[in-house]
Amino acid sequence: VQLQAPGGGLVQAGDSLKLSCVASGSAFSSGAIVAWFRQAPGKEREFVAQIRWGGGTTAYANSVKGRFTISRDKPKETAYLQMNSLKAEDTAVYFCAANLRGIWSREDFDYWGQGTLVTVSS
Repeated sequence: VQLQAPGGGLVQAGDSLKLSCVASGSAFSSGAIVAWFRQAPGKEREFVAQIRWGGGTTAYANSVKGRFTISRDKPKETAYLQMNSLKAEDTAVYFCAANLRGIWSREDFDYWGQGTLVTVSS
């Protein structure tokens, strides 16, 4: 599975931005999990959100809950991260990742996209 995540950019605090994660090479099974992580400058990579491909169950980091929404378009093999009310502290490189084994944890992701930079100016 190859993951590509275009869609980053420079926005102002309070703005919205939507990231896409396009999968190719293999279709996701219903049990697969697709997630978003981010890594801010000088910090470790952290979990942002994840979604179960089939049923659509989601989970979010507390820092983004209520502001970010993860979704997926199954026919397009694409996951999205809608980010609203962006803050300067959301500035990071955002990565999408996939867990094809269906393990519902915030770890164990085997496939990663290349990352896209989101910069939020205050």
